[in-house]
Amino acid sequence: QVQLVESGGGLVQAGGSLRLSCAASGRPFSTYAMGWFRQAPGKEREFVAAISWNAISTYYTDSVKGRFTISRDYAKSTVYLQMNSLKPEDTAVYNCAAAPHGSNWGVKDTYDYWGQGTQVTVSS
Repeated sequence: QVQLVESGGGLVQAGGSLRLSCAASGRPFSTYAMGWFRQAPGKEREFVAAISWNAISTYYTDSVKGRFTISRDYAKSTVYLQMNSLKPEDTAVYNCAAAPHGSNWGVKDTYDYWGQGTQVTVSS
């Protein structure tokens, strides 16, 4: 199995930046794709970004494209979400997830393993 632990959330002002980290353990890090989802109060979980197992391909939801960047560090078995130009609408609990197989990265059922989440709050 895969264990995922997120960190890096916090309270920032609009226009600021945060970098979320997700440390993975268990199966070799190079054997699965990684994704980030978020969920705001009263709303459904939303796909944010994903990166392929070999880091060749990345995918973003339109609302974060150009502001967020997903990357992975194989030496540290960690995936990152760099968030710039943050908006109050980005406020949510962010979860990372691992997909050992499948390619429909925008669908949460593609992911078999999930972290516990980290809170991101953006003030206006």
